[in-house]
Amino acid sequence: MGKGGVGKSSTVNSLIGEQVVRVSPFQAEGLRPVMVSRTMGGFTINIIDTPGLVEAGYVNHQALELIKGFLVNRTIDVLLYVDRLDVYRVDELDKQVVQAITQTFGKEIWCKTLLVLTHAQFSPPDDLSYETFSSKRSDSLLKTIRAGSKMGKQQFEDSAIEVVYAENSGRCSKNDKEEKALPNGEAWIPNLVKAITDVATNQKKAIHVDKKMVDGSYSDDKGKKLIPLIIAAQALPNGEAWIPNLVKAITDVATNQKKAIHVDKKMVDGSYSDDKGKKLIPLIIAAQYFVVKMIQGAIRNDVKISGKPL
Repeated sequence: MGKGGVGKSSTVNSLIGEQVVRVSPFQAEGLRPVMVSRTMGGFTINIIDTPGLVEAGYVNHQALELIKGFLVNRTIDVLLYVDRLDVYRVDELDKQVVQAITQTFGKEIWCKTLLVLTHAQFSPPDDLSYETFSSKRSDSLLKTIRAGSKMGKQQFEDSAIEVVYAENSGRCSKNDKEEKALPNGEAWIPNLVKAITDVATNQKKAIHVDKKMVDGSYSDDKGKKLIPLIIAAQALPNGEAWIPNLVKAITDVATNQKKAIHVDKKMVDGSYSDDKGKKLIPLIIAAQYFVVKMIQGAIRNDVKISGKPL
């Protein structure tokens, strides 16, 4: 997973060793996940290429829902979180992407994650060595992952997310064994395969995507913390539940014998003698909107918490 245009599909092709996912610089990414499977020696590997998680500068939550639905009843043994090495800064959007993944799959997914930085055949600025730039870039992304994952410092350090550098271009240099090699001489595909194996077999529990997760039962727990506040807000200091009282009072006034106020064009145009009312119309409309919205929201919360209608 990762943002669009970072090299997710190309990395899948490199891992499989053939063009299994179409890649074009002039075409948009696929809108749905694609699974590629290969079996060798009785062992099957399933790699899922996913759509980018950013659309028009914002996190694409629809893409995450599609990914989650595609993964139902499957297990995530390793998440390859892909970004580019040849980028100089990390911004708020990066943190938001990490937060969205965390809210969708839980923070434990980062214990089964590799950070893959593509476009690694890259010449850094003259004042920085390749190793120094690579280290700074990976450190900044790891800090962002920690911030967005809601993991404590010790838990994040225990997860020890490994960083692997990749260069999918056909122009990538090769070593004596005809393996694609980075500027530091590392053959990156064997390194990535080894890192995937290490994460898949570590002591952390794999992430099983079940229907409960897809239905949203595992969604962000922040809402749970608000339940006591919502319940408390519904009761006055004397223990009286004010929402039912307010709803009853509104009903009583609405059904009393007094004539309701009909706002017609004549009133709006100011043809009535009392012009003072004209000044109040915007306030009346605003009050109607906000009061109704507040009551609707409170009633929904009350019904949701109590499990029965008021």
